[in-house]
Amino acid sequence: MKRYQNFTFSTWNPTIGCHKVSAGCTNCYAEVMAKRLQSLGNEIYKDGFKFKMLPSRLTEPLKAKRPTIFFVNSMSDLFHENMSFEFLDEILTIISQTPHHQYQILTKRPHRMRAYFLARHIPKNVWLGTTVESSFVKDRIDLIRDLNASVKWLSCEPLINDLGELNLSGIDWVVAGGESGAKARAMKKQWALNLKSECDRQGVAFYFKQWGAWGEDGIKRDKKANGAVLGGKIYKSYPKFSSQPTKERSLFE
Repeated sequence: MKRYQNFTFSTWNPTIGCHKVSAGCTNCYAEVMAKRLQSLGNEIYKDGFKFKMLPSRLTEPLKAKRPTIFFVNSMSDLFHENMSFEFLDEILTIISQTPHHQYQILTKRPHRMRAYFLARHIPKNVWLGTTVESSFVKDRIDLIRDLNASVKWLSCEPLINDLGELNLSGIDWVVAGGESGAKARAMKKQWALNLKSECDRQGVAFYFKQWGAWGEDGIKRDKKANGAVLGGKIYKSYPKFSSQPTKERSLFE
């Protein structure tokens, strides 16, 4: 089981389904998985990749006694246009009730994330992130950089072009990686190295997740064979965060 310090890793999907909003969504792994599960007769995915809220999954983190870093919604976007803020309040209540866990929330809709959290307290165990897969969506960073979260982060995966110069003020962590799957687009080595340089220059933790379907040498093969070595090194840095549980106040204080 994958671990970091005293934490294990898991996913929590209180919603499923989504729709495409930018180039990073083109070969969505979650959509492929949802349709596969639909074909296998999985009742939850009977509507394929249609967005839906799943109240039955709300209490899952309460059952995890070991400190866990939850990635919230690997099969959806917590800030999808059809997501109600009332259901988000229920999710954040569970998060506040489990301060021994950490929650990584990632969205391609940071405008909705911002609108939601500007009116609410952000629990200390929440990491707020947005996807920046290309230079065309760098403006997403501006929508989260001043939010009062313990950790603010960027997922630059799949990295599909050179992001160029970045203003990473207010950002604590950058995760980068190439695309997986049969139709994956190749990531160039220099794009990832440039991103690493931007992180180094601005004191931001950098985590290189994988090459994906295309290796550092430009050859397409199994992603496990391509690994996660960038320029001869492995980069797996995490941001600083408090792992000590604290009593949380109301979302609306």
